Amino acid sequence: MFILYHDYSLLTRNTFGIDVKAKSFLSFSDAQGLIKFYQSNPEYRDMEYLIVGGGSNMLFLHDVDELVLSADVSGIEILKEDKESVWVEAGAGIDWDEFVAFCVGNRWGGVENLSLIPGKVGAAPVQNIGAYGVEVGSVILEVRGVDMQTLQQKSFTREMCQFSYRNSIFKQEWKGRFVVTSVVFELNKKPEFKLDYGDVVAEAERLGNVSHSTIRRAVIAIRERKLPDPEIIGNAGSFFKNPVVEEETANALKAKYPEIPLYPAGVGKVKIAAAWLIEKAGWKGKRVGQAGVHDRQALVLVNHGGATGQEIFELSEQIRIDVENKFAIQLEREVNVI
Repeated sequence: MFILYHDYSLLTRNTFGIDVKAKSFLSFSDAQGLIKFYQSNPEYRDMEYLIVGGGSNMLFLHDVDELVLSADVSGIEILKEDKESVWVEAGAGIDWDEFVAFCVGNRWGGVENLSLIPGKVGAAPVQNIGAYGVEVGSVILEVRGVDMQTLQQKSFTREMCQFSYRNSIFKQEWKGRFVVTSVVFELNKKPEFKLDYGDVVAEAERLGNVSHSTIRRAVIAIRERKLPDPEIIGNAGSFFKNPVVEEETANALKAKYPEIPLYPAGVGKVKIAAAWLIEKAGWKGKRVGQAGVHDRQALVLVNHGGATGQEIFELSEQIRIDVENKFAIQLEREVNVI
């Protein structure tokens, strides 16, 4: 099934709360709905398109002339299970945190550290979302959807997805070519907690015995203390990626700034906390018109109300320039600029 809208407001389809419109907006409830739309409306076949989920990783600079595709696919199905694992297929249109809550409620482990991340299930593999020592790619078994060049259904195994830090094949050679309609997760029935972050451990222990449920509650409590709610103040979570640099570069920065937060990122590589760089460049809590940097988390840019996408983008460019001038490090945006 599909529904086509014209002059469709995207205000509630992006967490920055940017008031732009889509010339044409297609909502479909399954892969066949998307395929049938193009089969019955061939005039749209050569039209450029944009894939939008919850809009939690997008910054719109202007109205959208492309056909906007929204995979509003619902439903959670248990495909199979054994004593140790359960294989679950979730529709791309399901709210990510609702899916996490569903898994935790069934005592299925693997996604509890990813609680309260905004967005939809369909966007999770594209971005390879991650938090508190866990990346979603580690529990994804298969990504299913539609190849937009052939209009055929296609699936990617975990290996085919080429997951890496905030990256996947869907942001590289398959960018824009593949529409995710569902994701298959392999979750564990036996406790295998990821407790690499001390604040998560401490918070979970404070809430009681460490379990999937207390870890979820701990992550939610920590995120709510640190990050603004998009329902209250427009934002897209982390605006920039944490830069990964050569070990030599990191050591030179450590010698100059002993307090700089550094994390191992593979052989000869080190990850630097982008929030620290932004704060030390003087941007934490700053505001330029209605756009600003959050006062508790410098990695988050916010819309104080009525800011345009262009204003937020220009703020991000000023931050990038200042960080590069001060540390000789180029910040890369995690948010997609449309």
